[in-house]
Amino acid sequence: MSKPILVLNCGSSSIKYQMIDAESEELLAIGIVQRIATGTTGTVDHEVLTGEVGEYHVDQLLDDHETALATVFTLFNEHGPDLGSTFAVAHRTVHGGDKFADPTLITDEVVETLRELSPLAPLHNPAGISGIQAARKLLPDIPHVGIFDTAFFARLPAEAYTYAIDTELAKRHRIRKYGFHGTSHRFVSRQVARMLKRDDLKQIVCHLGNGASVSAVDSGRAIETSMGLTPLAGLVMGTRSGDIDPGIVGYLNRELDMTSGDIDEELNKRSGMLGLTGHTDMRDVEAAINAGNDQARLGMDVYIHRLVFYIGGYAALLGGLDALTFTAGVGENAALVRSEVCSRLSGFGVKLDEQANAERSKQARIISTADSAVSVLVVPTNEELSMARQTVELLG
Repeated sequence: MSKPILVLNCGSSSIKYQMIDAESEELLAIGIVQRIATGTTGTVDHEVLTGEVGEYHVDQLLDDHETALATVFTLFNEHGPDLGSTFAVAHRTVHGGDKFADPTLITDEVVETLRELSPLAPLHNPAGISGIQAARKLLPDIPHVGIFDTAFFARLPAEAYTYAIDTELAKRHRIRKYGFHGTSHRFVSRQVARMLKRDDLKQIVCHLGNGASVSAVDSGRAIETSMGLTPLAGLVMGTRSGDIDPGIVGYLNRELDMTSGDIDEELNKRSGMLGLTGHTDMRDVEAAINAGNDQARLGMDVYIHRLVFYIGGYAALLGGLDALTFTAGVGENAALVRSEVCSRLSGFGVKLDEQANAERSKQARIISTADSAVSVLVVPTNEELSMARQTVELLG
């Protein structure tokens, strides 16, 4: 008998969801809700992948998350899979602060704590709370579980998560490195351990998408990661700057009279590869490079330089390197990025199988040569499956 888990990812105006069988890990249904509480007609796209398979679309005014989820649940009840047999609901929650280091059964007290943490993720946690409240109201008789994007990094060593600022200020305002993409880093690092049949791996995971982060994982435990208090820190991303001299913020305020909001907008939405090359899609950057665009070439070099800088530093922190893995949109699909990164890591004994690297595949695979000192892998991430697995682990 199947035990479906409904996995919800609630944004401020959207909801992504999957239903996954807890035992077989089969994907039963998938869907997306868009334009919630925008004052315009919202859309719901629901796809059933088992039994009476089919795709269903609804156009409807969606005033809030409860209305949106009620519409989704109606589609489940009319077309399947059966919501009545749902085992649990797993909620993606972006920021668990220093309060939540593991999957957590959601209670009223947990919701209140999430409200307290909202200043750390003002764009994400309030939307997640709205989704949690709506789902608990509509499905009150089954467990709801919070899966926190920061949880995998909640047990970083103090030397890794502590910033060199006034201790009392940091403690009072919860200023520390939290890290993000934790669900992905957790899933991928565990997949690599399974593939290489070792639990003691020293590995680095590169989650490269429009948002990008890198982690150092020693025997299954994260010891470092590139994102910090916010997802702005670390690598060059699609529109985010990643690491910059913090003095630039004061300089922009002082010399250009930019407000904190202006600077936040500039660094989060107009920087990164967009600011360097005019493109956010790595395929467009590669096409521009092939067309002889020097600025696109420089943008790629900056992107690769920053990534190699982190990999080298993390290898030193790990005291060695057994596996280097690429995941997410760019990591899984941009062979040029993987090739250029690995070519700069030859001093670590990294040897890439260029033919294996060039092959396009949705399967997890090794792309290094047999005599490479470091195994190089491409592992497609699956955050929803990771959330379902963590829910099963919590609920038994």
